[in-house]
Amino acid sequence: MKPIVILGIFNADTSYRAERLPKIGETILGQHFALGPGGKGSNQAVAAAKAGGRTHFITRLGADDFAKVARQTWEQAGVIPEVTEDADSHTGAAFIFLEAATGNNAIIVASGAGGRIAPSDLDANARLIGSAAVFVTQLEQPIPAARRGLEIARAAGVTTILNPAPAAALEDAMLALCDFITPNETEAETLAGMPVTTLPEAERAADALMARGVGAVIVTLGSKGALYRDATRSVHVPAISSGPVVETTGAGDAFNGGFAVALSEGKDVIEAVRFGAATAGISVTRAGAAAAMPTRAEIDALLARV
Repeated sequence: MKPIVILGIFNADTSYRAERLPKIGETILGQHFALGPGGKGSNQAVAAAKAGGRTHFITRLGADDFAKVARQTWEQAGVIPEVTEDADSHTGAAFIFLEAATGNNAIIVASGAGGRIAPSDLDANARLIGSAAVFVTQLEQPIPAARRGLEIARAAGVTTILNPAPAAALEDAMLALCDFITPNETEAETLAGMPVTTLPEAERAADALMARGVGAVIVTLGSKGALYRDATRSVHVPAISSGPVVETTGAGDAFNGGFAVALSEGKDVIEAVRFGAATAGISVTRAGAAAAMPTRAEIDALLARV
């Protein structure tokens, strides 16, 4: 079976819970600290590998302790790292402040080596990308790198998936490289320039994106499931629940990883959307992002029940 190749970044997420943010020059005591793996591309790679896909992850890391966290995370999940070690930078990290009373957050991201991913990194992995069944990227690394990966994949006839997160303005020429684009409601609104709060609005946004060159659009709708739309059909796939929701962090990454696996196995696209929805449906019943990604056995068992 051909592999899945994912481009993206890894961040070490450092979370601090306290009553409030300190003022400049002030030190306060926190209530809780957690260190865990993050970065949308890394999370998607973990999701795909645990869902049964032979998954390669292209990224950059520093030569530091956070890089060890990344490699341990991938080893445990079965991700095959394609890493450029960047000694002139550091592994990406995020400071996440959680307000104890409300759960509201404030975040500082220092992308480090991940922010230095360049088109040349994709050229160096062109043979790997060209051998893939599916190529996936997001927009956390610089857009020129994402575009170059899509160009290489498209030239080789590889199925391309763009998860346009975080939301950003994109040129039509880049959108035209995408067989599938998987925005959430907010990202679809940014790209299409129109509100996306209902299913008909999601359909109109999908049409606007296809008019700009995208092959097919999957708008992820959280608890409302996902809308699949291409030139010939429009299908609303309901969310697939596996239990009470604990945390939605990483649900979109779970969906994209699962969707990529199903496509790589030759499943019909609607079946692949359902597979992605089941992957996400399990992930939200657990805390964390990478740590919440389900195994293939868990996904198959859930799909057998619904």
